[in-house]
Amino acid sequence: MSHTLRLSLAAVTSLIASAPLAAQEPCCRREALEVADLYRLDGLDSRRFKYEQYWRVLEPVARSERIRVTPLGKSVQGREIRAVSFGSGDVTVLMWSQMHGDESTATMSLADILHWVADSPEGDALRSLLEDRLTVVLVPMLNPDGAERFRRENSLGVDINRDARRTATPEARILKALRDSIHADFGVNLHDQGTNSAGEGGALVAIALLAPAADEARSWGPVRERARRVASVIAESLAPDLEGRLARYDDAYAARAFGDNMQTWGTSTVLIESGILPGDPEKQELRRLNVVALLSALHGIATGRSDTASTAAYDALPENRDIDYDLLVLGGHLVVGTAGPIRADLAIRFDDSAARTGPTYGEIGDLAEAVAVDTIRVDGLFLHAEPDESGTIHPGAAVRLAVRRGPEPESQLVWEMAAASGPEPHPR
Repeated sequence: MSHTLRLSLAAVTSLIASAPLAAQEPCCRREALEVADLYRLDGLDSRRFKYEQYWRVLEPVARSERIRVTPLGKSVQGREIRAVSFGSGDVTVLMWSQMHGDESTATMSLADILHWVADSPEGDALRSLLEDRLTVVLVPMLNPDGAERFRRENSLGVDINRDARRTATPEARILKALRDSIHADFGVNLHDQGTNSAGEGGALVAIALLAPAADEARSWGPVRERARRVASVIAESLAPDLEGRLARYDDAYAARAFGDNMQTWGTSTVLIESGILPGDPEKQELRRLNVVALLSALHGIATGRSDTASTAAYDALPENRDIDYDLLVLGGHLVVGTAGPIRADLAIRFDDSAARTGPTYGEIGDLAEAVAVDTIRVDGLFLHAEPDESGTIHPGAAVRLAVRRGPEPESQLVWEMAAASGPEPHPR
């Protein structure tokens, strides 16, 4: 984790209260980091949590008189979807998370922010500012059925984020009806992404931002322009902690997606995609930095700074580039059963790129130009791949691999990898 200068909450409150708004740090980064550290809710240490666990952790917070919990409807399998609100200002901000059930980073961050709203002292100037000027409506875990199985889609197999046009699923109808009922001025669409680089050959992306397009021409009308300025405020606040690891998501128009349609409906919407930080498999540091992103956005909207902020920080972000594979194994000779050895490289994907678990084969063969997060050279070694029941290995098959000194199955083992053996190759 990054090391940040700590001030007491009372000292921070005093500094904020004594300074005019124009003299404050633009994006309240230090205050937001303190919120993330002091109000981190216990019980969400793993990002694979279920519906009942999440609301059990949040239940004491939800009893606060500063917070309002409103049932919105039920998922396909009957789990209640709830809005959690605070503030009474004229500007409405809608934030929703985990519409993809396996993308839970920001769901944890929303719990921490609500903990702060509920338990921070009366003199907390940042909270008072947000409460006075904004009405903030949060929908944690829009897809509880997907979260139950840690799967992207809902229980019908539908990607809710591709159901904005038809609103065929109850989850999509709930989100659209909520947006319409509160006349949301701003929206924040919270997701997780896999392995991407910040530009061609850049570092692994920790957070990608986007002001989604509202039309095929990707024009900059006033609604999208406001979102662009909010995204720039967020980029400025995260830059000191994520140098080289921030990116701008692809803004190609997606007619079925909620972010794009929110812009069309008049809600200035920012997409935040939590990627991967090395050494953070449970995304607890990204959870912390999402608190910074969200509070910075709310602060910018509440103060009006997002109306006039330069877009330079957002516009300068490198493109969020897909990385083909998680791991390349280069330079070895492949042995499958009694076949081989032949010269062949292996590409590997993990079903969970952050935790590096569940390896499956990608392409097999000459991969000298392929791109991956990590590369292992095994020149002069032999890749003993265990075949499936058909006697073959192929892209999409589970990896059961032993790297040995020779072509014989009894030769010295160097390292091995299998779905059940853990997140990394095991050297011997």
